[in-house]
Amino acid sequence: MTRLNVGEKFPNFTFDTGFKTGLTVEKEFTGKKTVVWVLRYIGCTVCRYDCKLIADRYAEFEAKNAQVFVLMQSDPQHIQDDLQRTNATLPFEIICDPEMKIYKELEIKPAASMEELAGGQMEKLMAKGKAAKEAGFSHGDYEGDEQQLPAMFILDENGVATYVHYAANIVDMPTVDEVLNLL
Repeated sequence: MTRLNVGEKFPNFTFDTGFKTGLTVEKEFTGKKTVVWVLRYIGCTVCRYDCKLIADRYAEFEAKNAQVFVLMQSDPQHIQDDLQRTNATLPFEIICDPEMKIYKELEIKPAASMEELAGGQMEKLMAKGKAAKEAGFSHGDYEGDEQQLPAMFILDENGVATYVHYAANIVDMPTVDEVLNLL
């Protein structure tokens, strides 16, 4: 278990998504810049809202020769059920890590408490939750570790990290605009 640092190659995991099995980092994360957006699980209202925000702007990622993979603690069936229930399609894949092997390998740790997860940013979290509800999202099934912190990795065309962010709380993440500027 090692935290990823800028300049290091992303580890070569084999992973499944909501709709594909047996994919590898080595094959999927090369040839384009890759954003690995680490969230909690598909039933989390603000995580699902983040997926919508990414999807709404996905053409801008593609224009920068970039792709996005969202990593979640969800199992493939939960991903399929949520997308079917909300009648949604996503232009990116969600990496399913219900056993949290990738989270552990990259030392993406959970907060020690729900207070730490909110990180004194309850007002910002409540505003994001309100925006998610206004967009039609409600809380779904709970999966994984409820206190899981997010993270983000931006990789170059060879899978080497050019940006690494381990969040201090649930809302300590770059916005879509900020990520696009980093590319």
